Amino acid sequence: MNSKSVTYTLQPGGSISGRIRVPGDKSVSHRAIMLGALAEGSTEVSGFLEGEDSLATLQAFRAMGVQIAGPEQGRLSIQGVGMHGLQAAEQALDMGNSGTAMRLMTGLLAAQSFSSVLSGDASLSKRPMKRITEPLRTMGAAIELEQGEFAPIRISPAQLRAIDYQMPVASAQVKSCLLLAAMYAKGRSVIHEPAPCRDHTERMLRGFGYEIEVQGSSVSLSGGGKLHATNIEVPADISSAAFFMVAASITPGSDILLEHVGINPTRIGVINILRAMGADIEYVREYEAGGEPVADIQVRYAQLQGIDIPQDQVPLAIDEFPVLFIAAACAKGSTRLSGAEELRVKESDRIQAMADGLAVLGVRHEVQPDGIIIHQSEFGGGEIDSLGDHRIAMSFAIAALRARQAIIIHDCKNVDTSFPGFAGLASKSGIRLQVQ
Repeated sequence: MNSKSVTYTLQPGGSISGRIRVPGDKSVSHRAIMLGALAEGSTEVSGFLEGEDSLATLQAFRAMGVQIAGPEQGRLSIQGVGMHGLQAAEQALDMGNSGTAMRLMTGLLAAQSFSSVLSGDASLSKRPMKRITEPLRTMGAAIELEQGEFAPIRISPAQLRAIDYQMPVASAQVKSCLLLAAMYAKGRSVIHEPAPCRDHTERMLRGFGYEIEVQGSSVSLSGGGKLHATNIEVPADISSAAFFMVAASITPGSDILLEHVGINPTRIGVINILRAMGADIEYVREYEAGGEPVADIQVRYAQLQGIDIPQDQVPLAIDEFPVLFIAAACAKGSTRLSGAEELRVKESDRIQAMADGLAVLGVRHEVQPDGIIIHQSEFGGGEIDSLGDHRIAMSFAIAALRARQAIIIHDCKNVDTSFPGFAGLASKSGIRLQVQ
């Protein structure tokens, strides 16, 4: 299906309520496939996200000789081949729309004894890849990029050596890429973060029995270890839950319970920011699943206040900012975001894409090179181009709850890459959404 052929039409108004569980965490799902494939023994996964991004990762490992049963209702059984058991794929490995998969896979494949090619869709092929290839080349990797910057990525066999690397930008994808490569490198690698970013890879490596050390802002491990099969329970994705957190927070009469949501401390920037704005968000039940902290989260309507978003929260909420921009437009006063240049190199330039959509709806704002200032405004209606970016599409769907007129959102097919079933769950909870 051509991505341009899916359009969301949203009628204004409504409120949301009920009890829902959003799909499994995409970041954890990708990593469960990768580490399960490299482990010795059979790894069982539950709660796996059956979206296009994580299914692309699954298919890539099947193409490299890994037997994977499922997914069936989020359950997988992965027969690990060990650290050196992967086989060359017969053709390029298609990562679809997933920057996470492409960047992590590059680190993993850089150390294999065979050549590989990683490709992606038109959007992924425009995203910067030098941020991973430059440190990987320092480790000895043999990698070629299209026009020196972009996918497809061509990887040749190489012997890797350890690295001591200061990341210029806080990026879990870069950190994880280098950690996966470091498992094959000679010596002990140390990765230094400029600011905390998500630590799913570190947690999962421990779960698979690989020795890894975290000291302050540095992560280190030695090459030559083994992974041992384990069971992984994937929590619901906080990035997906964020759309319903904002929906309930901005809409009078709303009260929703979000079940089994991952609340990893490196991922809860969206909750911290919404609470700073005055949101009524409560952890009803906290527990642990598969090495990740999890909670059922109750969210009720509250009048939000504009804030200056704390710099230390930016890396912890980088994927949730599009929907936080919707919250900001409903908050009294003004909300300022800075230090978020990373938003410009996501599936789209998310600062500009959101600014363009906010302008259509009549929201007053000022775009900055590294962020945006958003002033409290009423949403009108109109037609919005999501640019094929799933988070842009879903964010403007949430805006319809406070709109005066209908909102039509074009190019929404890629919502399935990260949140299959979004339209149905949104409609069930009270959002007036139709799909054409």
